[in-house]
Amino acid sequence: MLGGDGLRVWTRSTRNRVIECIFRKEGFMNRSGMVVLAAAIICPAGVANAHEPKQVIMPENKAARDFQEQFGYSQAVIHGDTVYLSGVILGPAPEGMTREEAYDRTFQFIGTVLARAGSSWDDVLDITTYHVDIDISLEPLAKAKAKYVKPPFPAWTAIDIDRLYAPAGEVEIKIVARLSPAHEH
Repeated sequence: MLGGDGLRVWTRSTRNRVIECIFRKEGFMNRSGMVVLAAAIICPAGVANAHEPKQVIMPENKAARDFQEQFGYSQAVIHGDTVYLSGVILGPAPEGMTREEAYDRTFQFIGTVLARAGSSWDDVLDITTYHVDIDISLEPLAKAKAKYVKPPFPAWTAIDIDRLYAPAGEVEIKIVARLSPAHEH
């Protein structure tokens, strides 16, 4: 069927009828040709998302926004139904605070960025953490993370590195999430 802009619009029933016709026609095309054609008919949305414009989330804090604009990056990018957060650097715990408490504050901050992007901790797909000293930071980070990240767990990669951009930085957390179902396009 044709949409208002003259482009072919495939409804689920149209796709099913076309696929059924392809598979019933003997000798119409070889098996691999049927699979390719069927995949193209079933998955046009994946191709359409590739050309969808991205949305960016910038910090509400002017100094942080100015810094990110100076270096040319966003706090988060939304493309399709996926949210990509830039890394958040954790420094040493302030005096009178444990590492776990300091990391907890960072997870709270990440939660607010996720919410601004239309996502939540329940929607996190992948966490990557970079540790200047993984032996010192991993356990308190895991304890703080456990307050926010619940089963089913996302993927998590923890990497030990030499240093971060911020000279006093101990850990950097990078997140990939999906949009919450209520916020999907």
